[in-house]
Amino acid sequence: MATIFETRLIGNIGKDAVVRTMERGIIAINFPVAHNKNWKDKRTGEVKTKTTWVNCTIWKREGANVRIIDFLNRGTLVEVIGSPFAKGYMQEDGSIRTEIRLNASKTNILRPVSKDDDLPYELLNDESAFESTLDDYSMDDEDYN
Repeated sequence: MATIFETRLIGNIGKDAVVRTMERGIIAINFPVAHNKNWKDKRTGEVKTKTTWVNCTIWKREGANVRIIDFLNRGTLVEVIGSPFAKGYMQEDGSIRTEIRLNASKTNILRPVSKDDDLPYELLNDESAFESTLDDYSMDDEDYN
């Protein structure tokens, strides 16, 4: 029986996306997305916010359409759908940290950084610009770094 473990994340990009070219002709587009949870403290009436950062990666093959990188800028509201996983690492001071990551299967630009940043017609009508399709590619541990 097949299983599905997929997450839908809507939030703002925290830093401009970074593109890395890896071995075997694979391109990784990395960008952090913030999810804010707001609530009102019952005792004080103060509105509080907790921000959770999720590091997202769009995987592409070399030569694939990567025009979406032009729109993955700090402040852009995005919807990212993909497979989540956690990664632990040791910091320089010896403390262990865990981060949440999301391998994106689909990325939608919901609101560009400014209203002047309209998405071009050809990008909106090119589904391959928003999808990660590496179904036949098996990732190694170093691909997640």
